Amino acid sequence: MADGADRLCIRVIDKLAEIPAAEWDACAGPDNPFVSHAFLEALEASGSACAETGWLPQHLLLADGGGRLLGAVPMYLKTHSYGEYVFDHGWASAYERAGGRYYPKLQAAVPFTPVTGPRLLIRPGCAADAAGTLVAAMIEVARQRKVSSLHVTFPTRPEWERLAQAGFLQRLGRQFHWENEGYASFEDFLAALNSRKRKQIRRERREAMQGGIEIETLNGNDLETRHWDAFFRFYMSTSDRKWGSAYLTRKFFDLLHERLKHRVVLVLARRGQRYVAGALNLMGSDTLFGRNWGCVGDFPFLHFEACYYRAIDFAIARGLKHVEAGAQGQHKIQRGYLPTATYSAHWIRDPGFARAIVDFLKRERAAIESEMEELEEGLSPFKCEAE
Repeated sequence: MADGADRLCIRVIDKLAEIPAAEWDACAGPDNPFVSHAFLEALEASGSACAETGWLPQHLLLADGGGRLLGAVPMYLKTHSYGEYVFDHGWASAYERAGGRYYPKLQAAVPFTPVTGPRLLIRPGCAADAAGTLVAAMIEVARQRKVSSLHVTFPTRPEWERLAQAGFLQRLGRQFHWENEGYASFEDFLAALNSRKRKQIRRERREAMQGGIEIETLNGNDLETRHWDAFFRFYMSTSDRKWGSAYLTRKFFDLLHERLKHRVVLVLARRGQRYVAGALNLMGSDTLFGRNWGCVGDFPFLHFEACYYRAIDFAIARGLKHVEAGAQGQHKIQRGYLPTATYSAHWIRDPGFARAIVDFLKRERAAIESEMEELEEGLSPFKCEAE
C-alpha cells in the first residue's frame, strides 16, 4: 500500500529486531515503557511472545519514501485468547458453535500486559492523518489475512474514539488506580482517608512486617542477578498455582535488566537471608505500573504491603502522579485505588457476528458503569466532604 503523492509505504514485519530501536522509539515516545522497542523486542528475543507461544509478531509500519519510520502498531497474529486480560473466550466459543472459525485473530496489544498506553505509535510532527492511515492499514491487513477479527486492547481513550469512527466496536473495562493528590508522604495520603480505613491500613502494614519480614525496594544499579533469580522463583510458583503455565521466560527478565533496569522497581520481601516474595513494577514518565507478584509461603497482608503500599511510597517519593496496580482486584479500592475505565476496540469481519457482539457490549457497558459508580460510592476509603 502506498500514497503516490507522499510515497507513504505500509509493511508488516514478524521480528521487531528488523527495526532500529531509535526509529521505533521515536514513534513510541518516552512515557510508557511497555511500547518501547526494548520491552517488546525482549518479549520476542526471550521466546515469550513468538509463533510457538501463539503470539506471532505482525507489527505494522508506516514509513516515508526514504524509509523513515513515521508510525507503527505493535500487532500479533493470535491462535488463542490467553495473555490479553480482555476476555473474548465466550465470543470464540459462540462463533465456533455457529460454524465459524475464530482463530487466528489479530491483536494490537502489549502481550501479557494489561496497561493502558498508545497503540497507534506516531512520530511527533507527522501529518494529522497518520493515525487514520494506520487504522485503515490494520483493517486491510485483517482482510488480507482473512482473520475473523482484529482487537486493540488497552488503547488510550482518544485512540478508542478514533477506532470507533473507523467501525470498531467499543468495549469498556475497569481497573483500580491510585492518584497522587500532591501527597508529601504516606501519612499525608492516610490523612485523606476516613478514620476506619486509616486504622485498617496501619494495622495491615504492621502485621505484614511481623515474623522478621524486611522489604527492599530496588531500582537501576541496585538490581543484581540474585534478585532476579529470587523473583523468577516467585513468578513461576504463582503462575503454576493460578494459571497452570507461565507466560514469561527467565531470559525475558535478564533482557529486562539489561535494557530497562532504570525503569524497573522491584520490591522484594525477605525473612532473614531468604527472599520470600516480590512485586515487579515498571516506571513511566508519571506512572508506576504494577505488573507481577509472586510469593512462596503464607504471609498475611504481605501482598498488600509489597504491591500497593510500597508502590504508593515509591510514587510519592519520586513525584509520580499515578499507580496502576494491574488487572482485577476489587479489594484494591479499600486501599486507595479507585475504579478507572479501561478500553478496547474490536473489528469483526462477519456482519452478523458483529451485530450480536454489539448487543452484548451494550449490556456489558451499562453493567460496568453502574458497578464502578456503586463501588466508588460504597467502598471508597476517602473522607466524605462532611468529615
